[in-house]
Amino acid sequence: MTTFNAEHISNERFLRLPEVISRTGLSRSTIYLHIAEGQFPKQTHLGPRSIGWRESEINAWMASRIVASRNQISKPT
Repeated sequence: MTTFNAEHISNERFLRLPEVISRTGLSRSTIYLHIAEGQFPKQTHLGPRSIGWRESEINAWMASRIVASRNQISKPT
């Protein structure tokens, strides 16, 4: 089991699916497809019928997509 620094956790929050959809612009089905392919952060189970995504992981994923996009644009054809 991974342990986390309490200071790190205090700055963390969970995003529910509607907010993840809003922030990323991806549909629900695309999010779950990317999770299955290992290309998107996995959700965290918060309770028996509740899930969320760590905000920092979503932000990091978004930043990685920006970098990947910029690298494709700057490559000569």
